[in-house]
Amino acid sequence: MDLKYLNTFRTIVEEGSFSKAADRLNYTQSTITFQIGQLEQELNTRLFEKIGRRMVLTKAGEQLIPYVDNVLDSVNKMRNFERDLAECQGDLHIGVGETLLCFRLPAILKEFHDHAPKARLFIRSMNCYDIRDELLNGTLDLGVFYQDVGGFGTNLQTYSLGEFETVLAASPQTKQNHPDFITPDQQIPLPFIINEPNCIFRQMYEEYIRANSILMDHTIELWSIPTIKNLVKSDVGITYLPRFAVQEELESGDLVAIETAIEYPYITAVCAHHKNKWISPLMQLFIEICKKHSESL
Repeated sequence: MDLKYLNTFRTIVEEGSFSKAADRLNYTQSTITFQIGQLEQELNTRLFEKIGRRMVLTKAGEQLIPYVDNVLDSVNKMRNFERDLAECQGDLHIGVGETLLCFRLPAILKEFHDHAPKARLFIRSMNCYDIRDELLNGTLDLGVFYQDVGGFGTNLQTYSLGEFETVLAASPQTKQNHPDFITPDQQIPLPFIINEPNCIFRQMYEEYIRANSILMDHTIELWSIPTIKNLVKSDVGITYLPRFAVQEELESGDLVAIETAIEYPYITAVCAHHKNKWISPLMQLFIEICKKHSESL
């Protein structure tokens, strides 16, 4: 099957008529008619029919459109592959967990930009469950998130970026006033300051206090990790975050860690893509840089 017949078919669909398609492709109208006739002969079906003075798509023609789009898209990718490989350019859609984006991705993104300055990165700060789901349905090229969300079986290819400790953090004054987060069956008159309900480390802490019948006063829900930390530093409440997200404040003494009895206070970060995803040169570059930085993550 001649690819130019498929391109002609798609151009007719886009332009709405044989004559406009002929003008766009710089063909005579007889050439357009011949090519469509050849395509119909190969497929053994009518793709257009004449209604009044207009040629309109048949039902078979309408059904053919997505197949033609897939073929032409694949051909375009093949034509651009060598150029993209040499120049490492194109678009890359990445979903990243908020804490990883704030505190661990900047160095990776800088190195990626140094290697591929012509690439266009479309980065979204996302909940880890949403990253998983969009990787599974093909909306994202790559995800950097916590694999503790589970639910993807063997459908995602993952690359470990490290295991990270989580910590219950408070201001020194708050810890002095409320040092005990281990004794069961108690009520602690402090708010829990954290981000949205599907946050992995929020779920870890809430499961812990439920299991031990520890009641917090209420929950303050925010999207900004820096804002959460500022409120905690101001004695407003406590938070539960990956240690790397509060490491600077722990070292300066603005925040302190409070001991808990959480059995396994660790989460695992990964870079992932769908197992059937074509690994473009840009994707491969980003993955390799992530793997290189995994020790420092």
